[in-house]
Amino acid sequence: MQRISRRDAVAAIVVALVAALLAASPLLDPLRGLSIDTLTALRWRTLGARHDPASSPTVVIALDEATYRTPPFRGSPTVAWTREIGRVVDATVAGGARVVGFDIVLPTSIEESAIPFDDGTLGAHLRGFDRDFLRALALPARDGKIVLGEVQHGAEPVVPAAGQRIAVGGARNIRLLNVYSDPDGVVRRVPLTFAVDGRPVPGMAVEMAARALGVTPEIAADRGLTLGSYRVPTTIANTMTINFAGGSNDIPTFSLADLRACLDKGDSDFFRRHFAGKVVLIGSVLDFEDRRLTAKRFATAPAAPAAERCALPPLPPAPFARDTVDGVYVQAAAINDLLRGDAVVELGRLPAGLIAAAFAALAALAALAFAPAIAAAGCATLALAWTAAATLAFDRALALPLVEPFAAGLAALVAMTGFRLIVTDREKRLLRRSFALYLAPAVIEQMMASSRLPQLGGETRSVTVFFSDVAGFSAFSEVMRPADIVALMNRYLAAMTDVIEAHGGFVDKYMGDAIVAVFGAPIEAAHQAADAVHAALRCCERLAELNRDAAATGGRMLVHRIGLNSGEALLGNIGSRRRFNYTVVGDTVNLASRIEGANEHFATAVLASEATMRLAGAGFVWREIDAVRVKGRTQPVTLYEPLAAAGRATAEQMARAEAYTAGLAAWRHRDFSAAAGQFARIADADPPAARFLARARKFALDPPGEDWSPIETLEAK
Repeated sequence: MQRISRRDAVAAIVVALVAALLAASPLLDPLRGLSIDTLTALRWRTLGARHDPASSPTVVIALDEATYRTPPFRGSPTVAWTREIGRVVDATVAGGARVVGFDIVLPTSIEESAIPFDDGTLGAHLRGFDRDFLRALALPARDGKIVLGEVQHGAEPVVPAAGQRIAVGGARNIRLLNVYSDPDGVVRRVPLTFAVDGRPVPGMAVEMAARALGVTPEIAADRGLTLGSYRVPTTIANTMTINFAGGSNDIPTFSLADLRACLDKGDSDFFRRHFAGKVVLIGSVLDFEDRRLTAKRFATAPAAPAAERCALPPLPPAPFARDTVDGVYVQAAAINDLLRGDAVVELGRLPAGLIAAAFAALAALAALAFAPAIAAAGCATLALAWTAAATLAFDRALALPLVEPFAAGLAALVAMTGFRLIVTDREKRLLRRSFALYLAPAVIEQMMASSRLPQLGGETRSVTVFFSDVAGFSAFSEVMRPADIVALMNRYLAAMTDVIEAHGGFVDKYMGDAIVAVFGAPIEAAHQAADAVHAALRCCERLAELNRDAAATGGRMLVHRIGLNSGEALLGNIGSRRRFNYTVVGDTVNLASRIEGANEHFATAVLASEATMRLAGAGFVWREIDAVRVKGRTQPVTLYEPLAAAGRATAEQMARAEAYTAGLAAWRHRDFSAAAGQFARIADADPPAARFLARARKFALDPPGEDWSPIETLEAK
């Protein structure tokens, strides 16, 4: 243990305060939700389930995949299901349900169809089709037992069809279903109220809970809310933090197809046993629709049937866990929290900052008093003890912060270790000399001015890797003189490098005609994935310009393929003591290479992983190409093609994307004839669609076996 001087103690206090301020500042807002996600997972894995699913106040009636596969629903559009849904609603209310809510919106009615049919329209021929459904809504709506959902989307909400709105008595029985997404895109909260015509109106979860309790929500001037005797805790104004359970099946779920068959069976007692006194939500439970990334993303398990079946055979368990849940379970979990008085209580920014300051002070003092390894071990022990305490507190619905204290402690430990060893200036000089050989001076100066420098020897960083290759390079290089090949590649590589660097990337290496570039290093970038996608699209435009200039390409048409992937990678000086290179390695890089190669299989120019697509966000128009297994990986990878920046996609691109998406959905549902019909619309101008068209036609004539999977394995690298 080292003696701490007054000067060192003052430095430790300053570092601790700065680290705590940074940890409590808005800079870490995108990461704060990780505390709740981590605690949700730890509580479930260490303490188990908090509630028996049978005790859940809320149950779900699911429009699930089994429903879509079961007659009479199979092959029928959802808009034609209303009569059967109405029958189930009637039986549910008769069975004693407190209130029935719709987490789905049926914005159209088959009676409103204007599609020509015979001497009139399809809707005219089916007039009265929804009568029974509307009657099933109208009667319980008079007693406040029906709540329809709507979704605010853009300037106008997506609302139920006019007949449904009239049947339930208008706005008094319609509530918004929108949820709140944190800055990282994860759903951890639901809004308590929405402003409608200048006045606060409860959201779906609050409305359902209030009707189940038989109370009126009390909304304060600050939009705080009290439900009966329960004051709903809020950290972010007008939102409630959901106390998600871990695992699966915490909300009993009944298949619409099974309940419909139960009605045919005449088993009314089944409805009384399972729905009496319950809040019932009707919603979609599908693998491809309304999936939400929530705070339980680290605490998922393969889904298995969560409720007794009445008439149909039991469903098999899901083959694997997913990190997303169906949107209906977000509302169901929120309703349960309101009914149980069990919403998560979060600490505000000030208490979290004080805890972070304590962690930072202890870490700074440890760095001064002990050897670096001992100080790091002591801080790790403190972090583990705090995590255990936070897990126990979370079992009582109190969310203690993890991100802020750990970030502050780590920052203080690193800063004070550097201060103690007096390495900062020497490290900067070494970095300047090292990077001068392979980074532009402007980039080096920007890196030196950055508050966070790369660590010598390597560090793990979230980056986006750009991997490109020239198609057919080996073939045409065989017939060119070496000097001409070098000149051609120099022109091509120079043009692409200019584009990459202009968008904030740096070229890691050239491998013949291939380029490996990285976005998000050596300087962290908030929009690294978007920068990489912009660069890829611009590289395609730049190559088209080069191809129009025969002199630039020696009269040869160049075609390249680009693969993008985002994730954690190892960055740093890698090599021997006598020769090293600042480079990026890891699975993220390997997958980017495989994605680049997948372009050849799909005849595309640019493909990106789902991680890149999600990070790049709504700034681009995307279409999903397929889910495949690439060489060297067992888990499937979903590939997306960026069509254009948002707002710049042509009508033709949008139409092709719509047809392709519809064809891909039909393909995955083994409806190969429908898939072929969709792909045939665009196959002449869309190579990926042409590829799928041939396979869909083949399978339409000779369907694959039951063990067929829509996920294709790509053998080529």
